[in-house]
Amino acid sequence: MGSLLSRLGLECGRKAVKEEERHLRANDRELNLSYKYSDNAIKTSKYNIFTFLPLNLFEQFQRLANAYFLFLLCLQSIPEVSSLPWYTTVVPLVLVLSMTMAKDGSDDMNRHRCDKQVNNRQVEVLVEGELQSEKWMDVQVGDIVKLENNQFVTADLLLLSSSEPLNLVYIETAELDGETNLKVKQALTVTGKLEDSVEKLANFNGEVRCEPPNNRLDKFTGTLTLKGETYSLDNERILLRGCTLRNTQWCFGLVIFGGPDTKLMQNCGRTTFKRTSIDRLMNVLVLSIFGFLMIMCLILAIGNGIWEYQEGSKFAAFLPKGVNAPFSAFLTFWSYVIILNTVVPISLYVSVEIIRLGNSFYINWDRKMYYPKNDTPAEARTTTLNEELGQIKYIFSDKTGTLTQNVMTFNKCSINGKAYGELLDFSGQRVEINEKTEKVDFSWNNLADPKFCFHDNSLVEVVREGNPEVQAFFRLLSLCHTVMPEEKKEGELYYQAQSPDEGALVTAARNFGFVFRSRTPESITVVEMGELVTYELLAVLDFNNVRKRMSVIVRSPEGKLTLYCKGADTIIFERLNPSCSNLTEVTTLHLNEFAGEGLRTLALAYKDIDPEYMEDWKLRHHVANTAMDEREEKLDALYEEIEKGLLLLGSTAVEDKLQDGVPQTIEQLSKADIKIWVLTGDKQETAENIGYSCNMLREEMNEVFIVSANTSEEVRKELQTARRKMTPDGTEEPTVKKSRSGLFCLQKTETVADEPVNGEYAMVINGHSLAFALEKDMEIELLRTACMCQTVICCRVTPLQKAQVVELVKKYKQAVTLAIGDGANDVSMIKAAHIGVGISGQEGMQAVLSSDYSFAQFRYLQRLLLVHGRWSYLRMCKFLRYFFYKNFTFTFVHFWYGFFCGFSAQTVFDEWFITLFNLVYTALPVLSLSLFDQDVNDWWSFQYPQLYTPGQLNQYFSKRAFVYTVLHSGYSSLVLFFIPWAAMYDTVRDDGKEIVDYQSFALLAQTCLLIAVSIQLGLDTHYWTAMNQFFLWGSLSVYFAVIFTMYSNGMFLTLTSSFPFIGTARNSLNQPNVWLTMLLTSVLCVLPVVAYRFLRILLWPTINDKVRYKVRQDKVLPPTPRRVQARRTSTRRSGYAFSHAQGYGDLVTSGKFLRRTPKSRPALFSQTDSPLAQTQPQFYRTISEREEPPLSP
Repeated sequence: MGSLLSRLGLECGRKAVKEEERHLRANDRELNLSYKYSDNAIKTSKYNIFTFLPLNLFEQFQRLANAYFLFLLCLQSIPEVSSLPWYTTVVPLVLVLSMTMAKDGSDDMNRHRCDKQVNNRQVEVLVEGELQSEKWMDVQVGDIVKLENNQFVTADLLLLSSSEPLNLVYIETAELDGETNLKVKQALTVTGKLEDSVEKLANFNGEVRCEPPNNRLDKFTGTLTLKGETYSLDNERILLRGCTLRNTQWCFGLVIFGGPDTKLMQNCGRTTFKRTSIDRLMNVLVLSIFGFLMIMCLILAIGNGIWEYQEGSKFAAFLPKGVNAPFSAFLTFWSYVIILNTVVPISLYVSVEIIRLGNSFYINWDRKMYYPKNDTPAEARTTTLNEELGQIKYIFSDKTGTLTQNVMTFNKCSINGKAYGELLDFSGQRVEINEKTEKVDFSWNNLADPKFCFHDNSLVEVVREGNPEVQAFFRLLSLCHTVMPEEKKEGELYYQAQSPDEGALVTAARNFGFVFRSRTPESITVVEMGELVTYELLAVLDFNNVRKRMSVIVRSPEGKLTLYCKGADTIIFERLNPSCSNLTEVTTLHLNEFAGEGLRTLALAYKDIDPEYMEDWKLRHHVANTAMDEREEKLDALYEEIEKGLLLLGSTAVEDKLQDGVPQTIEQLSKADIKIWVLTGDKQETAENIGYSCNMLREEMNEVFIVSANTSEEVRKELQTARRKMTPDGTEEPTVKKSRSGLFCLQKTETVADEPVNGEYAMVINGHSLAFALEKDMEIELLRTACMCQTVICCRVTPLQKAQVVELVKKYKQAVTLAIGDGANDVSMIKAAHIGVGISGQEGMQAVLSSDYSFAQFRYLQRLLLVHGRWSYLRMCKFLRYFFYKNFTFTFVHFWYGFFCGFSAQTVFDEWFITLFNLVYTALPVLSLSLFDQDVNDWWSFQYPQLYTPGQLNQYFSKRAFVYTVLHSGYSSLVLFFIPWAAMYDTVRDDGKEIVDYQSFALLAQTCLLIAVSIQLGLDTHYWTAMNQFFLWGSLSVYFAVIFTMYSNGMFLTLTSSFPFIGTARNSLNQPNVWLTMLLTSVLCVLPVVAYRFLRILLWPTINDKVRYKVRQDKVLPPTPRRVQARRTSTRRSGYAFSHAQGYGDLVTSGKFLRRTPKSRPALFSQTDSPLAQTQPQFYRTISEREEPPLSP
């Protein structure tokens, strides 16, 4: 029974036991299955074929309105209570349930399809001594699987062996962290001996004890016990699901975690049902409306009881059961509940779903958000959050792959005091470099990389002329690195770089004639200007985060010993020979220029070494390198000793290429008063660098606070110091406003008030400090300080910390948040935010699958928010205000009529008009308003991002706006009831034949109502289209056609009881006083609205009013100005190779990385559609130094 229920997707009531430690044995399925670990199948769907209908209906009837209309339907089945036909409720209810069910079913089918695709992937598994192809879903914990090059990692695996030397494998972690540069993992030596022998692998019976499933991507703790020996396991031995095997022919791994237990799925976070702030407000308003409805029904029921008591006795003789006033009042109460239910019509929810669906299609169809390079359109993956896009206050963004392309390009350099990389025209002015600018011709170099792009021909000229300083510069770049080369064909070189920075620098040296060709543990072979030169490699002084530099010591063929060093400029300058002081000053100026443009800079230096000193140093190095105690400290001391008295060669400037339009997008969003926080796993220097590149950090800011303390008290002190600098006169205690929200005000909320700040500030905080700052007793201090800053950058943060930061802002700011990222490490952040946006592209699709919206480039975010989001919010608010206006007006007319019909629950309008009012007569006009209206077009929306701020402040629809709408409806209903009533009271036709009756009054009242609400719709419409005109006039035409048809003799004779208003239309609408009454009521309804809007625009214009006035003034759009990237001088410079990792110097000198057998493997960088590979005709444009107007998107 339990298995049956589990297949149906239902819980059996068993409480899951928390796993404390995982224990498994290789090749022993029986033992491993006894622990009941999860298999490798994943499930992201909600329903199956058996649970869909009951579960979906259960979820839908949890919505208060749906349950309410089900209750109304039950009431209408009682003849004594029902005053309206059953179909007035059944038809719209079934329509709403069916539409929502179809949408939910479609979404879940897509999830099923994705799950099925992943679960049915094939992988080779070792079963009973043979490799068999199995589906991913059938793989179990403890199985040994074989992966081949370019395959996805099936589950979380312990790496056993590989085809590479030293049992290394190269993996791409784009699905996990968005980075496309390769990472290296290494198997234990004891398991590496298994190689690819199926027999040895089948006999492998190692036991693993490790941590239970968790979401820490960068940490793993466990042990492997084999033949009585215990070996330590860490993260370097683990291949995580979601990674891709690259440049490795094969590898074998032992399954540790499967399916939902893998770190990838653990980081997916809990899926929450996201609702917009308007949805939450609507729930509160609907509850209030129910209360208001009950009050109106109670008043009318009491009136009925009084009337029956005073007047009903006169009719007692004609009634079979006499008069029972209390019972009559009770029945009347429920009758009026049915009649007045139009204050919350179910068609409201139908219309809301249609509007959201339509606005989602606009996003999907927007060609300006389509990325042709990889054929990726924007996609609204949910239809329920569109209007929330117009209310965003905080954006949380990943860096790598989101703001940047994760592509490094060699842009500029400074050699011996001269800068290269800029172009000047004949007058000596700088020339802007763009895609049309002529590129340097490297055809003279047969080994040049065709994708490399450079524009300054003068650098090539000095290299080819044999300038010794320039050649030494590029010789250093070709020798001082840990890059591993691969030559598939003669002259076809591919570089495998741990750091994209190193790859860019070695590629630059290659194109300028110093081609790194091959290496052994003892030598480096370089082709220097066409000549093959082999250098003896004596030592590699490796990079680490403290040294921030690396050096190599080589012996040239002539026997000359040279140390080449590259690193952070501040570190290198401290170690220069005093004779370099003049060159240092000039190079510093160039570095400031490069850093001012946001480039990542390195300084290069060298020195010649005495052979005798080198022999002594090598002996001491060997002793230190084999020491068991304080090995690192001894090596660092030796490195410090030899890296002194260097001679400066120059500096490099590498661009960590931002995605197109990132600075402009951030500038636009900042103008819209949206705060942007960057949450990245990268190092602090990298994050700062990108901050300056995309103008989030600026030199003109008052101060950029760095929070990097390692204890709780120090972090608190740094946060408080920053806050006091920003607000010297501020209070020490935060201003916390406590309130209640939600249905029945059961939800307690605390809001930390914003504090005014003079000036612009930014804050950079690292992951260690953030862990302390997110503790319960310090989180408000963090929030106060961070929210005072214009920009916040959190670096070295874990996926969990990203989600915690988002939750902190949601908890205490009551603001709408958006998270945008591209990797699996961003999934929990994307799910935690009100809106999640995934960047789709080469970095993987994990974030996209968990997102609400997706597109290919960060720059499309401004169009999503400033255009689609703002329009969606504006349209939804207009729709709700108008919908409540027309329905409250409709209902109030019934309420007033109750006082003139003896509180008998008689309807003032024809039953058919009541049924068709919301479904036919007013449905399409209000939908056209909600789908096509816009206050200004997209061009003006970009020109004035301040138009976005009213949405952040909930100015268009709030409780106050709702109250104003109800008061407006009350006034209109008084006009629409009493003017027709007074005009028709005791009147006769012009020919004196007939006295005006109830049916004539009902026709006049409903016609006046429809005309008045149609005029109000016209006043609310800012953007008229052919569809608006057609639906508005068409609906009025349909109304008159319907009443003449339904009130005809033929319909009366066909169904007498259903069409009692025979001849009413033709008898009433040919009277002049009827049309004059319609005109009078329309004018009286509209006059206050027109007067109020005129005075408001004249005396208190909003930003929308001002911009719309300017639009009318500027009928012709001005030409779009061109933007020139602003130059900025800076005293800060970027550090060295921030994405580089420690430890590869030892690897390249060990000899173990060399291949046992030559194998072909794919290129590391195999893209051929890169912009770097494109050639364009030469195009120059002189740059003006004066500031130009901002670029309009």
